[in-house]
Amino acid sequence: MPKNKKQTVTLSEKAYTAADVQAVSDTPEITAEQFAQAKPFNDVFPVLAEKMRRARGPQKAPKKIAVQLRLDRDVVERFRASGKGWQSRINEILKQA
Repeated sequence: MPKNKKQTVTLSEKAYTAADVQAVSDTPEITAEQFAQAKPFNDVFPVLAEKMRRARGPQKAPKKIAVQLRLDRDVVERFRASGKGWQSRINEILKQA
């Protein structure tokens, strides 16, 4: 190895002890008592949690409705085997009927 290259030591090459980690950590390990007192994020920050929730907003002009439809297993398997968009293809076939 050339002398001008720096050698780096990865975690897998050196056995770090708990004392090594604690010496460089500014976040101490949580105790069992602290963990027992922990509260869910949604309970502590309900407004922020609501803002973070990713959901599709209401459609401006809904064109489709959600329904539950029972089909034969072989019919569903055949459409699924045809790849992405299989539900849209079923929709087109039902429109034609």
